[in-house]
Amino acid sequence: MGSFAYAAPDNLADALAVLEQHKNAGQRIQIFAGGTDVLVQLKAGDSEPRTFLDVKNIRETQTISLKGDSAFIGATIVCAQLYENLALKEMFPGLIESADLIGSTQIQGKATLGGNLCNASPAGDTIAALYANKAICMIAGKSGSRELPVEDFVTGVGRNALKPGEILLGLKLPKPNANTSDAYLRFIPRTEMDIAVVGAGVSITLDDEGVCVDATVAISAVAVTTLLVPEAAQALIGSSVDEVALQAAAQASSAAARPISDKRGTKEFRRKVVGVLTRRAALIAANRVKGEAE
Repeated sequence: MGSFAYAAPDNLADALAVLEQHKNAGQRIQIFAGGTDVLVQLKAGDSEPRTFLDVKNIRETQTISLKGDSAFIGATIVCAQLYENLALKEMFPGLIESADLIGSTQIQGKATLGGNLCNASPAGDTIAALYANKAICMIAGKSGSRELPVEDFVTGVGRNALKPGEILLGLKLPKPNANTSDAYLRFIPRTEMDIAVVGAGVSITLDDEGVCVDATVAISAVAVTTLLVPEAAQALIGSSVDEVALQAAAQASSAAARPISDKRGTKEFRRKVVGVLTRRAALIAANRVKGEAE
């Protein structure tokens, strides 16, 4: 086991200073929010010396704001807290449900939206839901802040777009209008506490006649990163989200998938199931807009 240091600054300036010091010294530093993935990595054998930078005490990462035309969710807000926020559940039911799927009740008290995103697992449950809701990553560094669409944030398996010295402060999401809703579904071998074999997140906007005027479809665990599927979205737009459109969206998601075969599922199985989940999630999202039972 290597030697470890721990830092927990209580403001952004101090956190960025710690990052800068380690970067200049060529020393490894690892940011964590909830720490649930860090413990898994340590047990898997990643025992190199490093400093753990705990960013939970930074005000910006602990903020939930619903002001104006967008919502902001701090990177270290734990999943249990998200699920208890009724306003967020009403605005983004699919996203909040995806956060509620991460781990057990005990893990829910530690796991965070920002940590799940930064961990950049192809099967990360909240990532497809964030894609579907057009989330923007709010990033801070010594040279200033920047915004990055969430689909550009994850760059590979376990890799993200944060540069040395940068911190993910949180996610900004445009507030949905009255005729928009979302849904996220996953397939797992067990009833709970498992990693997604396939996932699908869908957001749908309907006009007053029930016709889809906008849609976003994202699929996960079927490629090295979560994928946006514009062809599936286009299959829904202009329709009343009827069976023909739903099947076309399902086929588009299956065609876009680039899965592998492993002990948890074959690539053929994953292609089939991602289409099924796309269809079901789109129907749930549309029914939520209509106020119909799911």
